[in-house]
Amino acid sequence: MRAVVQTVSRARVTVGDEVTGEIGRGLLVLAGVTHTDTAADAAKLARKIWELRIIGTADGERSASDLGLPVLVVSQFTLYADTRKGRRPSWNAAAPAGVAEPLVKALTEELRSLGATVATGRFQAHMLVESVNDGPCTIVLETT
Repeated sequence: MRAVVQTVSRARVTVGDEVTGEIGRGLLVLAGVTHTDTAADAAKLARKIWELRIIGTADGERSASDLGLPVLVVSQFTLYADTRKGRRPSWNAAAPAGVAEPLVKALTEELRSLGATVATGRFQAHMLVESVNDGPCTIVLETT
């Protein structure tokens, strides 16, 4: 699995006229799944996200876990784009929806089991993702 994690002062996802997920200060996580990913990868990534010390405070870097901050998880198959040839990305490395959706759900459920308040986008929907980066801080995480 691959994730882009951003510290945000606020973020939200809208599908049509409906806000499907919204947080204040916390983490925005764009999560991608490839063919070989497993539930163990989702659990490993969730723990890494929750405990990653990337949030600046007066007394140093802290984690979302330390501060009890929420996480907004948005499925993002485009994280597995291959752009090495031509002008059109290949999506071959991205897992199909039937594989990816349960693993993104496993990621969110594992975050919740660790104590996170988790908001989400909507799988396979055209989403408008709005965020205000705080820092800015953007980290790429991979399970392999």
